[in-house]
Amino acid sequence: MGGDTQEGEFVFIYTTLPSMAAAEALGRALVAEKLAACVNIHPGLRSVYVWEGKVAVEDEVAGFIKTRAALVNEAMARLSALHPYDVPALLVLPILAGNTDYLEWARRQMKA
Repeated sequence: MGGDTQEGEFVFIYTTLPSMAAAEALGRALVAEKLAACVNIHPGLRSVYVWEGKVAVEDEVAGFIKTRAALVNEAMARLSALHPYDVPALLVLPILAGNTDYLEWARRQMKA
């Protein structure tokens, strides 16, 4: 898919959260502070991991935070401050391209 993005201009920050309420609070803060154009919240995850030496199985929700690469450091710092987990997964994923009208809208939602 083509689009008018410069390679690396936009990224997703992926994270998991313990509840829809926590994800919505985090999403609202990032969007209100113009650190994200949009936060997609996906319920219904089941995560299996080791924590404090024990295997844990927990229900979680995923958050896909659409932001500018130039805002990643500021967004990650804010996410770290807001996130309810002691060690949150905050993973940056590239967005290679997108449709022009969406990308233009996204640019207007965030800090320059």
